[in-house]
Amino acid sequence: MSILSSAGKTGSADKLNGELEQPVSAATAELIPESPAAAAEQSGSNGDPVGLRSRIFKPHTILSFAVALFILVFFFRRLDINIGDVWSIIKNANIWLLALALIIFYSTFIIRAFRWRLMLSQAGITDANGFDVPDIPRFVDIFILSWFANCVIPAKLGDGYRSYLLKRDSGAPMSSGLGTILAERLVDLVVLFSTMIVMGIIAFHGNVPGEAERTLIGGVALVAIGIIAVAVLYFFRDHLEQLIPHRFRAQYVRLHDGIFSCLRRPGRFAAISVVIWMFDGTRMFLVAKSLGADIGFSTAVFVALMASLVATLPFTPAGLGVVEAAVIVILTDVVHLSPSMAGSIALMDRVITYWSLIVIGLILYGRQMKRDVIQSKSRRIVDSAPAQ
Repeated sequence: MSILSSAGKTGSADKLNGELEQPVSAATAELIPESPAAAAEQSGSNGDPVGLRSRIFKPHTILSFAVALFILVFFFRRLDINIGDVWSIIKNANIWLLALALIIFYSTFIIRAFRWRLMLSQAGITDANGFDVPDIPRFVDIFILSWFANCVIPAKLGDGYRSYLLKRDSGAPMSSGLGTILAERLVDLVVLFSTMIVMGIIAFHGNVPGEAERTLIGGVALVAIGIIAVAVLYFFRDHLEQLIPHRFRAQYVRLHDGIFSCLRRPGRFAAISVVIWMFDGTRMFLVAKSLGADIGFSTAVFVALMASLVATLPFTPAGLGVVEAAVIVILTDVVHLSPSMAGSIALMDRVITYWSLIVIGLILYGRQMKRDVIQSKSRRIVDSAPAQ
């Protein structure tokens, strides 16, 4: 993974400015690829625009972890889950099935990276347009780092971190990258909800239990909010643009274009989303089987998608505590597994989807910080060099 050179891209921007032979306006400047160095300068010298390091120790972040712990303890006591039984089940798990579940989980990052690259291309963020678009391995790194950010701080700030890292690497405006991310989220949500309905009907033979029905109602609300928001952006674009301060209008236009460049032809993105959600269901199925649970594939997919839906709620980092509780309740009340088995499945699945991300994310985050330090030193050397 090479460290991007700022000199080449800065030279390109200077050449373009020279050809124009006139000052570049704020709106026009937004269209010109920025060097990684310039992106870093605009976002802060520490390379951490979402304040990842400082936010971890903020009172509201600590409070969100406390809430997550409270939820877990509450549900374990409410359902009378025996910790000794849970440990016994986990201790006798099939390690090979768990390893396969882990591989499948991280395979989804490759699929997500490929899809996002396609979305960016559809939004005009390509090498041909002057952006140094990263390769798929770097996209995978960026995805894992953004999910790691969501795991350690609440409010889904990982999406902003992802768009920042894209800007840092490629020079693409953050507003454009964020627009594609919002489109990606909406496509994922619609496909997730649709797949949940199909799998719920298959798993429960058309009689969706009340507990699962309430989850589906929550899904309807989220999808409706997303669609309404997109409709407002589409039909009232000019009016909204007039309400935005002039200095932010270029960013708004790029955000708007990033969203609708992807949503105008969402078919292939939706198809890839189906594959991603099937992978998630397969992961849950393998985790359950590794622990000896008798659970069907359609049921596993439904539970996995429900967990993903609950994880979108920004109450705790990556839904910590809330997701585990929801999975336990569905598996006990709907699937009729024993509380200890349901607790074992919920905990082991989160070892894969949450705690492993903490470990791998810390490694990648440390490497990212080292990369930023090297770039910062390179900028200082270039800036201190005598003009030729």
